[in-house]
Amino acid sequence: MSEAARYRAVRHEIDEEARRCGRDPAEITLVGIAKGQAPERIAAAIADGLTDLGENYLQEAQRTFALLPPVRKHFVGHLQTNKARAIAAAFDMVQSVDRAEAGAALSRAASEDGKLLPVLVQLNVSPVERFGCPPAQAERLAETLRARPGLRLDGVMAIGPLGVERDEILRAFELAAKTLARIGGSTLSIGMSGDWREAIQAGSTMLRIGEALFGSRAKKEAAL
Repeated sequence: MSEAARYRAVRHEIDEEARRCGRDPAEITLVGIAKGQAPERIAAAIADGLTDLGENYLQEAQRTFALLPPVRKHFVGHLQTNKARAIAAAFDMVQSVDRAEAGAALSRAASEDGKLLPVLVQLNVSPVERFGCPPAQAERLAETLRARPGLRLDGVMAIGPLGVERDEILRAFELAAKTLARIGGSTLSIGMSGDWREAIQAGSTMLRIGEALFGSRAKKEAAL
């Protein structure tokens, strides 16, 4: 299957699942995860309609983005404060703000650049996930981020639990959705290649899909 055909097939499946759940497919943004992918594969999907691209690593993103047409760029990896300036400059949204220190570093960088940077609170809804703010602490973090100049809090992001039953994944995503309802915002970034159907059921407005969209990575990394 060509990269363009793969994009159309994935988008069609997403739209069909959204309709099955009584939702408007236009509510759901597909973010292609570029980590470890060949630029020509990504470019083919962009040419066929992909508008949003996510990256986990700053240096890889800088190399890849330089070879591609303009898209909306999302940082989805763990945010190291010493890279906040470069990340704020290179990306249009940062989805992985999980602590106040990271928000402060992004705020300084965005403010100095005269930029209003959309951000998401990364929640930890999985017992094996290393990063993310506990849902019970999300309101405090959200208040902190809203008070920071240069930042616009748009919602939450979460990574679902791996290797568990589908109903457990759905419960984790529902917890993320309930947390979004508490803290406010319009973006619920949940769902990856293996669990996007559960994410749509839980109300996802943003899916982050890598291998299902682009095929196997050149590098041996865990699939998004």
